[in-house]
Amino acid sequence: MKQLVVLDGYTLNPGDIDWQPIERLAQCRVHDRTDDADILARAAGVPLLLTNKTPLTAETLARLPDLKYIGVLATGVNVVDLDAARGLGITVTNVPAYGPGSVAQMAMAHILHHASRVAHHHQQVTEGRWSDSADFCFYDGPLITLEGKTLGLVGYGEIARRLAAMGEGFGMKVVVTSATPKRDLPEGRRWLPLEPLLQEADVVSLHCPLTDDNHRMINERTLALMKPGALLINTARGPLVDEQALAEALIRGHLGGAGLDVLSSEPPQADNPLLTAPNCSITPHNAWATREARTRLMQIAADNLQAFLAGNPKNRV
Repeated sequence: MKQLVVLDGYTLNPGDIDWQPIERLAQCRVHDRTDDADILARAAGVPLLLTNKTPLTAETLARLPDLKYIGVLATGVNVVDLDAARGLGITVTNVPAYGPGSVAQMAMAHILHHASRVAHHHQQVTEGRWSDSADFCFYDGPLITLEGKTLGLVGYGEIARRLAAMGEGFGMKVVVTSATPKRDLPEGRRWLPLEPLLQEADVVSLHCPLTDDNHRMINERTLALMKPGALLINTARGPLVDEQALAEALIRGHLGGAGLDVLSSEPPQADNPLLTAPNCSITPHNAWATREARTRLMQIAADNLQAFLAGNPKNRV
């Protein structure tokens, strides 16, 4: 069996799922994490590598002459210099569409967090404010009914389609924008250009890949187009948003809230303005990480490896 090294396996498998789908295909060494200084030592002489976020630069790849295959344990492949890999004849694969339901579920969780304010009111109850209330009920701040509101989806892949169905289940209207107009949308969904969508939507949820063209697409100008009190949700990529501009929009009260599973730098710097911005809920890039989704990711990564070893690579990037 060929040798395979997993450079940073802990995020995918902290111990609650099985490496067996990979181990049956290759002789494996699994590292929880790999510092940049240790990449060459751990990858030297190895034909097969799996990485999640450990970077494989052109300089690193040039010093690994035995390397033939890189399996990225994620959908995004920006950790690998793809041009260098192609030039060196190294096959690179990724894992698409392993957990769209999990990510859509997190996006809806952020929407509900701001609409129903469950965490806030739970805290108020535990601090005694309901006990001290003169009334049988107590509410602190606005509660929002989603029915009749408009959900705007920026990008229309599988995650966005799952979220659209969830929103419709709550009685929301759905509008969509994407790089090219969509003319085959289900009844009740409409395609709009980005700026009209931002102006119309009560909730804007980002579901597009990061490109040079859409870096900081949500910025001071586009935030100003959004309705006063609207919600912004981002479970896609942190650099889609100008974080300082978003923090300022929240501080001014222009937006009703933001729900984020991604930031521009991860883990975030302590001075990231969103960490202290009002009405901003942040989860630590774990929308994808349900056990079910990680199990599917492991199996797809194994299927990719098996296809490569059989001479017929799939999910090649």
